[in-house]
Amino acid sequence: MSADLAPFGLAVGHATDERGATGITVVRGVGAAFRCAAVVIGRATGTRELHTASPFHLVERVDAVVLTGGSAYGLDATAGAMRWFEERGRGHPVGSGVVPIIPAAVIFDLAPLGSFSARPTPDMAYAACESATSTNIPEGSVGAGTGATVGKANGIAGAMKGGVGVGVAESGTVKTAAVAVVNALGDVRAANGDILAGARDASGRFVDGARLIAAGGVERKFDDGALRNTTIAVVATTAALSRVELSQLAQASSAALFRRITPTGTSFDGDVIFAVCPIGGEPAPPPQVEGIAVAALEDAVERSVRLAVGREGIPGLADREVR
Repeated sequence: MSADLAPFGLAVGHATDERGATGITVVRGVGAAFRCAAVVIGRATGTRELHTASPFHLVERVDAVVLTGGSAYGLDATAGAMRWFEERGRGHPVGSGVVPIIPAAVIFDLAPLGSFSARPTPDMAYAACESATSTNIPEGSVGAGTGATVGKANGIAGAMKGGVGVGVAESGTVKTAAVAVVNALGDVRAANGDILAGARDASGRFVDGARLIAAGGVERKFDDGALRNTTIAVVATTAALSRVELSQLAQASSAALFRRITPTGTSFDGDVIFAVCPIGGEPAPPPQVEGIAVAALEDAVERSVRLAVGREGIPGLADREVR
């Protein structure tokens, strides 16, 4: 099922460095800015301009959200998105010019599948803005999901491929969508609780990373590649929400990560969820929006691994049927 983000006024673009195993994904407004909020779930985050997604910030809207690989180095790539918007006169007006408002978050994908020195560039962010589309959005091992891996509790050798997923859900006239970049320490689970992609033993069998960690079976330092992780996501709704309600939506959407990634939000994950909505539009009951946004993000997380392509000994699930 291909998601259609046109009702949300959003487009998604990717730029991919296959050789370096990294990339960048931009979620931008098609023709207008939008409201944005964010919540930090993990304890190892890398972000830029995150406070622009606060209900207390002076500027009440953003122009795009950047999801990027490259760890903290990748945040510099946001300059390319800034350039794309400035060239089009899009941004917060300041006298004779504009300042594009673009919060960003990163995953840690340095080295496990590619080169430590490979990082997304401003030109890649510019290209992602230029190629962004509302339909037929590529998923799997593309953009910021190119170097993503999941299920690393038993070491990087037992991990599986992560990626980018796009999910949608609706109820009545209210629609929600989610774009997730899944690069998690934990295992990714199906709706019934079965592990879809996760930590494996030497024979390739799932070991249940959450149980392994709880039993004290993981004693690694951060310089171990297995403990460099992050899931970052953008959740969107067609409903017009206040900035406080949007902040609550971002928080509520975290239920999807806790249901589908076990464990999530650990000391070795930099999980961040952005929530966005149009500035105009019709209001809707926040609890209704929150419920279907969780469903959309769950779908996106699952699709991120089902559509991922394995590489260099780390398998993906692209051969499985996706509905």
